[in-house]
Amino acid sequence: MQILYNGHIYTQDGNNPYVTAIAVENDQIKAIGSDAEILSLSVSNKQEINLFGKTIWPGLTDAHIHLENYAFSLQWVDCETDTREQCHVRVEKQARLSPGGAWVIGHGWNQNSWSEGFGDASQLDPISFGHPIYLTAKSLHAAWANSLALQQAGINALTPDPPGGKIVRDSKGQPTGILLEAAMGLVEKAIPVRTQADICHSLLGAQTKLIQMGITSLHDYDPRSCFSALQELHQQEKLKLRVVKGIPLEDMLHAIGVGIHSGFGDSILRIGSVKLFADGALGPRTAAMVEPYEGEKEYSGVPLLDAKQIFEYGREAIINGLSLAIHAIGDHANHEVLDAYAHLRSFEKEQHLVHARHRIEHVQLLHPDDLERLGRLEIIASMQPIHATSDMLVAEKHWGNRSAYAYAWNTLIRHKTTLAFGSDAPVESPNPFWGLHAAVTRQRINGEPGTAGWYPEQRITLEQALQGFTIGPSFAAGLEKQLGRLLPGYFADMIILEENPFLLPPQDLYQVNPIATIIGGEWVWQT
Repeated sequence: MQILYNGHIYTQDGNNPYVTAIAVENDQIKAIGSDAEILSLSVSNKQEINLFGKTIWPGLTDAHIHLENYAFSLQWVDCETDTREQCHVRVEKQARLSPGGAWVIGHGWNQNSWSEGFGDASQLDPISFGHPIYLTAKSLHAAWANSLALQQAGINALTPDPPGGKIVRDSKGQPTGILLEAAMGLVEKAIPVRTQADICHSLLGAQTKLIQMGITSLHDYDPRSCFSALQELHQQEKLKLRVVKGIPLEDMLHAIGVGIHSGFGDSILRIGSVKLFADGALGPRTAAMVEPYEGEKEYSGVPLLDAKQIFEYGREAIINGLSLAIHAIGDHANHEVLDAYAHLRSFEKEQHLVHARHRIEHVQLLHPDDLERLGRLEIIASMQPIHATSDMLVAEKHWGNRSAYAYAWNTLIRHKTTLAFGSDAPVESPNPFWGLHAAVTRQRINGEPGTAGWYPEQRITLEQALQGFTIGPSFAAGLEKQLGRLLPGYFADMIILEENPFLLPPQDLYQVNPIATIIGGEWVWQT
């Protein structure tokens, strides 16, 4: 038995929020209490560890991450630059270093941050050196390709837009190299398939980084290739993170066919929800809006599913024991999703089905009439606090005064909505302390937009934000009696911090770094 004592341990139990000592036996918490109580436990093979006043928090969960993409993004060109020219320089450097004909992959560009706006293939071609180039936008809802990449994908002036996507074209009808939404898949199909060995290797590298950030669990929304690799790592006992694996809509019937349901698996790897997309994203202006974008007379984004379609998919899912996780950014998309969920809740009741733990992923903008509906329908708001501070200028540009209802954490909490926080990595950094900082301050790390933060009425307390990274995700996964708190019978998933974040100025939260991470009683990392 491990006994950690002389610490400041935050249990997240309302009846006993702080203790100084904790006892761990095998992979679970055996007891909590004062130093005297825990040190006096009569057990054999007792290992006593003096914390010297350090703080222990429950392990943190990233409730929305694209794990495979994040893992490979660590090897890609970082395209998150202040200017388009800086992006060109990085891409050219990688092209010069890459073996002949290899694809050059990058991620992170944001045309809204560049005075030059969108790029096109003609700007990448001179720095390609015989390589196909494919660069995904920060939002993951747009991509930028060079002419060779378009050629290898078979994209030309005669190529039709795929359903749910758009090939941006110039005045002569020629593809510019910018691809929106489903059109990205046309090029991605031409990129050499990653082997499972490649994916496993990259996932292990990502796992190390995430554990060092204090993440002990995550909810992943990447494709079946990621699930296959995770299963292999789990079989080899190399998977340390607890993973709740989402199912892409295109794989739902396969899952139903073999009888897989939400919650299937074990404490390390289990099935989550079926992932649907109701719209696009804010950055490329494909989020579906009730009213047109600012400065537009008619354009209101790209709705991908309406309430009727969502209900049909949802009915099939819940009959077969699968919950839903639906991507919705714009206020129109969120409204359609909520209408569908209202019908699904009635259907669950009529058919005596399980009251499933359905989710909306992102919930970035709600119509005022919909602010209370998530709480009333008991729909989990899976949100990413760092999106608010990253997107605030773009939101004001495209949504104007509607931004008052964007990333509305405090309002949702007041309406008794369960929040599950994440990062959407590689869209944003998965560092949960950056997310905590954004939730509490609604400021960027550099202090923008000022002391009060962006729409400060939506700031939440550190305690509420921490629950978003612990209790909320565990509830969403059906693990609220095993994860998210430091109580007897719960898994011993903990992080050790040099300082107590509750005593720090909120503006300094982003600087916090764990000094140790423990998962299931195993010290998986320490400085």
